[in-house]
Order: sequence, then C-alpha cells, then structure tokens
Amino acid sequence: MDEKTNEDLTQSFSDKSRGLLQTSHSTEQSVFSSQCVRVDTSNQLDTADDCKQFDTPCDDQTHVESGKHTCEVCTKTFTRSGDLKRHRIVHTGEFSLSCKVCNKKFRWTTNLKDHMHIHTGERPFSCEVCNKKFTQAGNLKKHVLIHKSERPFSCKCCNYKCTESSHLKRHMLIHTGERPFSCKCCNYKCTDSSHLNRHMRIHTGERPFICKLCNKKFNVSSNLKHHMLIHTGERPFSCKLCNKKFNVSSNLKHHMLIHKG
Repeated sequence: MDEKTNEDLTQSFSDKSRGLLQTSHSTEQSVFSSQCVRVDTSNQLDTADDCKQFDTPCDDQTHVESGKHTCEVCTKTFTRSGDLKRHRIVHTGEFSLSCKVCNKKFRWTTNLKDHMHIHTGERPFSCEVCNKKFTQAGNLKKHVLIHKSERPFSCKCCNYKCTESSHLKRHMLIHTGERPFSCKCCNYKCTDSSHLNRHMRIHTGERPFICKLCNKKFNVSSNLKHHMLIHTGERPFSCKLCNKKFNVSSNLKHHMLIHKG
C-alpha cells in the first residue's frame, strides 16, 4: 500500500468519526448521528419474558386481559379469580361443607345456612298475602305463584296443574305407578326422596329437629312446629260448634267425635 493511499484511508476514517459526534458550544450536549446509532424510544415491555430479561419485577396479572379468568372445562369466563375457583366446584362435584346436626353436605355456604333453618325451626321468609313462612327464599317464590293463580306445569293425563316442574314429575308417578325410592332396611317404597329420608329416621333413630326452649327433639319438622305451640300458647285449631281451641289438628279431630256421638 503506498503512502498516498494510507493518507486517504486515514482522512476517510477521521471524517466518519466526526460524523458520529458533533459538539455544540451553545448547549454543550452530545448528539449521536441517526445513521450510526438506532435508539429504541419504547419504554414498555410486551411480555412477562421481557420482564425476566431485564430482571424487572413482574406481576403476571398485568399480562392477563381483565375479565378473562376462564374455566378449563366449559370455557366460561369470570372477572375475578375467586369466582372461577367457586365455579370449579360444579365440575368436581365437591361437597366440602357439612351440617353439624345431620351431616348432610353442601357445596355452598348459602345452601348450608338455609338448611340450618330446618333444624332451628326458623322461617325468615314470609308471604305478604297469607303470612305463610318458609325456610328458604326459593320456596317462598314458588309459593307466591299460588296467589297469582299461575300454574304453568300441567299433566298430559289429567287436569292436574302445578307451580313447579318437580311437583309435576312427582305427580306423574301416580299414573305410572312407579315408586323409585326404596328403603334398604325394609320393603318401604315411595315416590319422593324427602319421604324416604323421613322414613329412614325410623331405622336410625335420628331426631334432627330440636326445640330451642326445652331441647326436645323430633324426627319430623312438622312435629317440632306443633310442639312450639305449647310454648307460645297458640291454639290455631278451633271447633266450629263450640269454639273450643286446640294446638294440634289431630286433637280437634278427636274432639269432633264428641259432637258426632
């Protein structure tokens, strides 16, 4: 390489170096040439991996779109992770809550709370029309249909109409003669699961309905209800002939035999 060529290369390198850095005497700031240096002006991280790359603390929730907590089984979405957690119980069939009195199990605390009204005899939901009281709000809602004369479920075999589909299903057993619920201890069969549960207490000796005032126990809720009239002094059943009053309907029935001789 000759001397002239070497000088040309040196001059060219010096010119490029001056192009990289220019000094302003007024501001005394260094400015990089855009041709040689490309600056990324974006300050945002796109993914959780970007956070890890720069050792920046990262909350995974910032990368999850709001309201997209999705169930893996049915793809139903929820706005909160807690709602999704409770929803999963539907698929697992988990019954983690149990009644301390009768050991019946429930999925939700609200169902257990409503169930406890059976044992305490409490009926916090009352009908505004006839003042009939219920242990659950759902039962009251169904009862109100009676006053509205709404009976949307009708039997195809007879003129029977009712307010609930479960009542119609139970009614249809009359026409079919089917008794799907049977006792494992004896030959008793019935059309309703609640009747079977009540029957089973004969074998188990269970008395889950307890009076709060005297702790007397009963195997049927209606017996507890009648028993409470002893403490309240109420006598809702009265004779139409002599106006004598009774706290139990069966006592009134026996009393009527006196008038009939």
